[in-house]
Amino acid sequence: MTSTDALDPGPVAPARRCFGDGDPLYEAYHDEEWGVPVHGDRALYERMTLEAFQSGLAWITVLRKREGFRAAFADFDAEVVAGYDEHDVERLMADTGIIRNRAKITAAIANARALLDLHAAGRTLDEVFWSAAPPRAEADRPRSFADVPASTPESVALAKELKRLGFRFVGPTTAYAAMQACGMVDDHLAGCPVVLARTGV
Repeated sequence: MTSTDALDPGPVAPARRCFGDGDPLYEAYHDEEWGVPVHGDRALYERMTLEAFQSGLAWITVLRKREGFRAAFADFDAEVVAGYDEHDVERLMADTGIIRNRAKITAAIANARALLDLHAAGRTLDEVFWSAAPPRAEADRPRSFADVPASTPESVALAKELKRLGFRFVGPTTAYAAMQACGMVDDHLAGCPVVLARTGV
């Protein structure tokens, strides 16, 4: 080995994603969606519903059934879903394209009705969600998932407000996961290739 060889570390290994490496569907979600700001009530209703169904399960399980959820819940059109009745609940309980959990299905329907009530009051889910977005500097970016909280004061406040407005299955942890999914917080780790690409490293 020459002195030059001793100083040369060789090829630099590519940075690992925060999650999703090795699964194309998961990689695309990580690279293109997670932590990217989402606006619009239909899109937010979808994310909130999927996060509720994910509770207690791996996110990839929900992601693989995402198109099934969109078909089952009328592409997350709240006006349609709000009209679902007990026959629809039973239909969805038999739908292998989604996660069949009665409490989560009925919560999704109740949340569609709560969303329509919110609109009737002259408000939007976008306004409710984004009013809870915390400020964050790049210096605060987590270096490992040990630095990423399960909930925050903002997610506690958001969950409390959503429950006050009639939404269900929206505890502080689920609310924080939705905040991550909707880009209200950006918890990509400091060494993540998404972050490196943004900063030009």
